[in-house]
Amino acid sequence: MLRVLLAEDMHMVRGALVALLSLERDLDVVASVERGDEILPAALAEKPDVAIIDIDLPGLDGLSAASLLHERLPDCKTLILTSLDRPGTLRRAMAAQVSGYLLKDAPPQKLAQAVRKVAGGQRVIDSELALAAWGGADSPLTARETEVLQLAAGGYEVVEIATQLRLSVGTVRNYLTTVVTKLNARNRVDAIRIAREAGWLL
Repeated sequence: MLRVLLAEDMHMVRGALVALLSLERDLDVVASVERGDEILPAALAEKPDVAIIDIDLPGLDGLSAASLLHERLPDCKTLILTSLDRPGTLRRAMAAQVSGYLLKDAPPQKLAQAVRKVAGGQRVIDSELALAAWGGADSPLTARETEVLQLAAGGYEVVEIATQLRLSVGTVRNYLTTVVTKLNARNRVDAIRIAREAGWLL
């Protein structure tokens, strides 16, 4: 029996997924959570074989949660569910060492098969997403620049970003200026739009 953790913030979707997975004789949903920051504590308590994680969660985004799981519970495979088909997001998922990446509109049976495959050590990537990623451009931003821009996109002010990343306010401003320049953006808001459309931000 494969032990499954499910993370999805929409109650109806989460309930439907739990019900669907419970119909599979070899799958047992041992935990279901609605926030990204609840994933690691639940996984450490339940030791699932596979964590099915929505990419866009409150508290902590799905890819960050997947990275934490990979560090703290490497035996737990991660399968990302997304409604976003942005190529940059798939590349971020690969960098986070996720085992699978599926679009939410995939047939239910495909999800159960994906769980079994990633549990068996295989990697599962939606073919449409793989093709999009193949043709997408790489981000010109460094990991730190992306991190700063992601926080700015989340509504954090420069001082808050500096505090969270343990940087000086001047350094954060320099990062944001560099990002705007690299993306040929008019301003920070335009840079966020450009990066999101390219799939370099969630």
